[in-house]
Amino acid sequence: MATTTVARNRRNRDRLASPVSMSVLYIMLFFTAVASAFPFYYMLVSSTYRTVDILRIPPPIWFGTAWMQNYEQLMSKDGLPYFWTSVLNSISIASFHTIAVLFFCSLAGYGFAKFRFPGRDALFAFLIATLMVPGALGLIPSFIVMRYLGWIETWYPLIIPGMANAFGIFWMRQYIESAIPNDMMDAARIDGAGEFRIYWGIVLPVITPALGALAILTFMGKWNEFQFPLLILKAQETYTLPVALSTLRSLRGTEIGVQILGSSIAIIPILIVFILASRQFMAGLTAGAVK
Repeated sequence: MATTTVARNRRNRDRLASPVSMSVLYIMLFFTAVASAFPFYYMLVSSTYRTVDILRIPPPIWFGTAWMQNYEQLMSKDGLPYFWTSVLNSISIASFHTIAVLFFCSLAGYGFAKFRFPGRDALFAFLIATLMVPGALGLIPSFIVMRYLGWIETWYPLIIPGMANAFGIFWMRQYIESAIPNDMMDAARIDGAGEFRIYWGIVLPVITPALGALAILTFMGKWNEFQFPLLILKAQETYTLPVALSTLRSLRGTEIGVQILGSSIAIIPILIVFILASRQFMAGLTAGAVK
């Protein structure tokens, strides 16, 4: 019976790995990749044209010659003269917040995964339940608290709240619980290592894939955040990039190509972060799928 099952599995594997099947698979993957990448390609193409050319029928599908003209208008006093300041603001806020999230969420996840204390399960269940609460419900209470603290028009409301968030703690707890053997921690304690030393020297190096995945998700979420920064930031020199780009739509006579150019530049830091941490991101996402 076992021999028959093995033979059947081998035949199924050989059939799936046949040249025809693999060719069809690669063709499907190719067209899927092209369909997924085409919106980004067309955004880059549109950033090199003026409005009259973008709206023509059929639309242009190759790069034009108006990129420098759009860039000059973007940086002019009638556009966003503080554009690069907004880019730096977004990079700084997203980076500081991501580093804080990685530290506090991994530390809390380590505590939930490897320590037994009264009320642990109830506290963790309450933490998971907060994921069901829409974030928009907290905008007004958060604004009132930030105003009471005197943090309006500062970066503190965009960095400090959410440093230990429910999703990050849940993510790290699940990964640490399966990736860190208790025997390894016991051996470190016998050698005289303290709990923070175990966390810093043993746990963190092992959970690098989970940290990479959480870093990308956190950085992207903070980079794209719009509503809360719009409420908190009032001065143009403190704007994040999404808030700054939103003001382009209110400027009369702003070319569509100029708006698209600003959006195109805005995705570059996201692409850089993903490229740098893509291996850890994929490893973190697939860690639970392979045993």
